[in-house]
Amino acid sequence: MGIAMDAREWWTVRRQDMSMASMPSPPLNSNQHRAEQYSHDGVKAGAKAATITFIASAIPVLMGARAIPWARANLNYAAQAHIISLVSGAAYFVVADKTILASARKNSFEKLASHVEFPL
Repeated sequence: MGIAMDAREWWTVRRQDMSMASMPSPPLNSNQHRAEQYSHDGVKAGAKAATITFIASAIPVLMGARAIPWARANLNYAAQAHIISLVSGAAYFVVADKTILASARKNSFEKLASHVEFPL
């Protein structure tokens, strides 16, 4: 009975922890909301770039693996998939990072312009 009681107590604590994790978070302030929006925009831009890069890299890799003798001998299906996924993943992270940084830079320049008056 000792093991069953311990297991029941463990599941009770775990269930309480899980219910606490699903509690609503406090409302976001404007900076947090803006940061969340910028990251969401970065994810969307990165996904678009990864999709385009996937298509643009899959066609030459797959055709090259069928037509070029060296590639036919040395690039199995796993290697072809690895090349395509690496290129797509790199495109995703580069574009997402650039989008987020561009949004943050634009936001910081807008704040600077609103706080500082430049003499004419």
